[in-house]
Amino acid sequence: MARKKMVRLAVARDAMATRFEIVLHGPDPVALRAAAEEALDEIDRLENQLSLYRPTSEITGLNARASRETVCVEPSLFRLLNQARQLSQETGGAFDITVGPLLQCWGFREGSGKVPAARALRTARAQVGMRHVALDPNNLTVHFTRPGVMLDLGAIGKGYAIERAALLLREAGVSSALLHGGTSTVYALGHPPGEAAWKVAVEYPGATEDAPSILLAVVPLVDEALSVSAVWGKSFQAAGKTYGHVIDPRTGQPASKAVLAAVALPSATETDAFSTALLTVGGRGHDQIASLRPGMRTLVVEPGKNGFRLKARGLAPHLKMPSAARAPRARS
Repeated sequence: MARKKMVRLAVARDAMATRFEIVLHGPDPVALRAAAEEALDEIDRLENQLSLYRPTSEITGLNARASRETVCVEPSLFRLLNQARQLSQETGGAFDITVGPLLQCWGFREGSGKVPAARALRTARAQVGMRHVALDPNNLTVHFTRPGVMLDLGAIGKGYAIERAALLLREAGVSSALLHGGTSTVYALGHPPGEAAWKVAVEYPGATEDAPSILLAVVPLVDEALSVSAVWGKSFQAAGKTYGHVIDPRTGQPASKAVLAAVALPSATETDAFSTALLTVGGRGHDQIASLRPGMRTLVVEPGKNGFRLKARGLAPHLKMPSAARAPRARS
């Protein structure tokens, strides 16, 4: 019997304030499209469950009630919250889903950012920390032990959604696909026809006529995710200083020890969280983060006096950062 010809299909949908795209290969375009639509439907469902910007989402309801009463949550959400607690513990608090009060204090929740008053910042810092979140695995309940706690899954939600979507593709029999959500997280299912791996570029963004983008690394992926976190997605300037939207939960200040971090692992949920943590801790904390999982591949770009520095493990830099490299325009 003649082997069926492989076809390539691309589908996309807007969700979670970004563009999710899936490229699939297989012999049956009808089956590929059905699988892709199911995967994108799952991303939509998760946005409806996890988004702080949906007044009817489960997370919005949890934030409104959990400081007053014990709240029962859906089992998969409980597992995600429990996983987030573990990731917070492993990273020493550099990743923490209770960062919501700080993001609100710095004006990033519903605006372009602002420098908060010292008193407001102290109040927000006191409301941050997974120690304030009581999780009961027997009853699948959540309770905040103090008022003002706010869960924000923005640093893990896209990776989790991509991981769940990739699982549905695999269950549907898809063996070759690439999924990505904006420029933050990508998952490679199998490999493209005739190739050993999907190849994903990590760029130092901000291309202009005077400063073209710099290729930092080309990352081969097979059944693996890659997440990139950077400080430029949302930022503002005040008194000659630029403040990025990634807040260090431990200090309450915008992350400033690195400008870009990338992490590759089989789990997109973990790469999303660990890339945020690596961006927060910078080069000095690189080795501690990179050792948290066997085979984790990492890259971090730090600011320096005469330009920028690269530090990597398992991801071979494409070239060294030039000392005259300029800070790029905003891009997440």
